[in-house]
Amino acid sequence: MTKGYGPTAQPASISEEVMSNQEAADCLIPMGITSENVAAQYKISREEQDAFSAESFARAARAQKAGKFKSEIIPLKTKITDPKTEQESEIIVDADDGIRDGVTKESLSKLKPAFSKNGTTHAGSASQVSDGAAAVLLARRSVAKRLGLPILGKFVTASVVGVPPKIMGVGPAVAIPAVLKKVGLRKEDVDFYEINEAFASQAVMSIKTVGIPFEKVNLNGGAIAIGHPLGATGARQVATGYALARDTGGKVFVTSMCIGSGMGMAAIFTNEQ
Repeated sequence: MTKGYGPTAQPASISEEVMSNQEAADCLIPMGITSENVAAQYKISREEQDAFSAESFARAARAQKAGKFKSEIIPLKTKITDPKTEQESEIIVDADDGIRDGVTKESLSKLKPAFSKNGTTHAGSASQVSDGAAAVLLARRSVAKRLGLPILGKFVTASVVGVPPKIMGVGPAVAIPAVLKKVGLRKEDVDFYEINEAFASQAVMSIKTVGIPFEKVNLNGGAIAIGHPLGATGARQVATGYALARDTGGKVFVTSMCIGSGMGMAAIFTNEQ
């Protein structure tokens, strides 16, 4: 059981012995500052980040209009209270409401930096803090067949890597080559990639470092547009990946994400739909 936490995601107290280690202390750097560290260290410009973010919104908006997310979402009935009338009503939540149509790099260029006066990360180039949940059912093939469950594809393997906590967002840049090497695949053998967009800085850095064409990454947008419920990234990416594989006929896809405190993970899936 986790204990000792205050009202935020940070521990209420930390031992002096832990804090005496610089890398351990770096684990407490706010995520927004780690984004600025990545942008500065790898020279990811504000213009690059804004262009990437605008494309994420555009792709997600197109996909939402075309109904491409419907197969990924289970509609949920809930009750809301009107703050003005205090009237309670029942609604059905069946779409992400953070996707904004019409976002451009020009409109994003007007936003002020959020974490540093002269920084490059802002509200439009960082993942949204969203409510949400995602689930994936993983089973042995024999069990799935015995239970009559539909088989979407195969989880091949995954790799977890460590990176400096102060630039934790570069995780995918290390994890993706590691998982591809594990099974002897080239990056060109992968039909498309789902890479988390915690921040545009780390997403752009990871994509450029691995050498993936931008048109093969996050075909229907990513977390900057869709949202980033903590702990749901991997399952959401898998749901999106199999929906995309069904629609595009892709056979192999990779999911990857950075992880606060200095980790990265990537996984390979094959499509059998």
